[in-house]
Amino acid sequence: MLTPSSNGHQTNLFGTDLLLQLDPNDPLLVLARAIPWQELERDLGCHYCPGVGRPALPIKLMAGLLLLKQVEDLSDEDVVLDFKRNPYYQAFCGLTEFSLKPPCDSSELAKFRTRIGADGINRIFEVSVLLQGKAALEDTVNIDTTVQEKNITYPTDGKLAIKIINRLNKLAKAYGIQQRRTYGQEVKRLRLSLRHFRHVKRRGKAKKALKRLRTIAHALIRELRRTLPKVALFERYQKDFLFYERVLGQQPQDSDKIYSLHEPQVYCIAKGKDHKAYEYGNKVSFAVTAKSNVIVGVVSHEHNVFDGHTLPDILKHTAASRGKEVKTAVCDRGYRGSKTVGNTQIILPGPPLKRDSRYQRDQKRKRCRRRAAIEPVIGHLKADFRLARNFLKGTAGDLINALLAATAWNLKLWLRAFLSFIFGCFDRFYWLSKNRTTQSMTVNVASYQLKPSY
Repeated sequence: MLTPSSNGHQTNLFGTDLLLQLDPNDPLLVLARAIPWQELERDLGCHYCPGVGRPALPIKLMAGLLLLKQVEDLSDEDVVLDFKRNPYYQAFCGLTEFSLKPPCDSSELAKFRTRIGADGINRIFEVSVLLQGKAALEDTVNIDTTVQEKNITYPTDGKLAIKIINRLNKLAKAYGIQQRRTYGQEVKRLRLSLRHFRHVKRRGKAKKALKRLRTIAHALIRELRRTLPKVALFERYQKDFLFYERVLGQQPQDSDKIYSLHEPQVYCIAKGKDHKAYEYGNKVSFAVTAKSNVIVGVVSHEHNVFDGHTLPDILKHTAASRGKEVKTAVCDRGYRGSKTVGNTQIILPGPPLKRDSRYQRDQKRKRCRRRAAIEPVIGHLKADFRLARNFLKGTAGDLINALLAATAWNLKLWLRAFLSFIFGCFDRFYWLSKNRTTQSMTVNVASYQLKPSY
């Protein structure tokens, strides 16, 4: 059940009002006044059941915590703790009195993300785009893709086999099944044999250890199929056993491999980097305005598709998020093969055409050089806004994390623009006041010198 929030700010009759003790020109409070909270609550209220269940926390509080978490690069636990310590965080989330208690448990943020889903997070992203005003409505955007790595260990067949064995032993212990053998000591020895498996002298020993681990895993699966209760087997664990057998039967050159047991949708992307040849996660596309660097489109791809085939999805999301189609999209050479997508012209770097005029050549050259500005934007998303490592589960978590990172970038861009405007006003006021003082002094001196003597 959704808890209704108060419309507007209501002062406290018996205590000191929180906003009266804070700086009203603080950028965080100015941002809180600029966000249309009532529209956001109306759009996200459809994910709650009216009149059913325990009253939930207000949407403004939970959405504010999500935004603070992403903008400040905090974990769920840290943002709840900082909320208790920081009065500006409390005012941003709609509190009118300083609270000495945490607003909620950190697990409530995960439940809120699950409740509103990718559609709700996308609505929050659209609000961050609309805050930018005309800067988000540029005709030209820069488009690029990057890899959002999942929070998994480096995948090897030996690691996956050992994890399957541990899961099967844990399942047998949960049902009180007396196993003929758990293979605990042997698995420890085989784990040591898998070390340095790329070395020439250790390769044969590692292959034998992997083969033995797979044999042990198949033996445990057969034993559990015989001893588990039939209801539990066919209703709950038969699908898991088939999944384990698929993982154990993988070969190095197979396609659509499983790289993680708890994140099976993860795929491998070859980037060609010297320090990291392969990355495991999913591919994400970003559309950034050419001049103001506002992120206006985000798409998470469930499969490792060619960059040129990602253009229809990212252009569609860009048009939906800002309400205006893109006229020109500037991409790198990884998008070669695409010249137009719908009504959008695709510009790629390359030699100039003979039919182009000098002006057209200069314009294409400037646009392609300006396209490089999207690279540091992606770098900041990974370093400052939690895109480098995705801790959210599933394909929905991939899209939610990318949308939240883009939202945090847009809000940070808005805060920087507000601060530059404030400091620019101060500098201009100081220069005008100083100039007026100088002019008045000059006029007084001149009038004194020109004053006739009697």
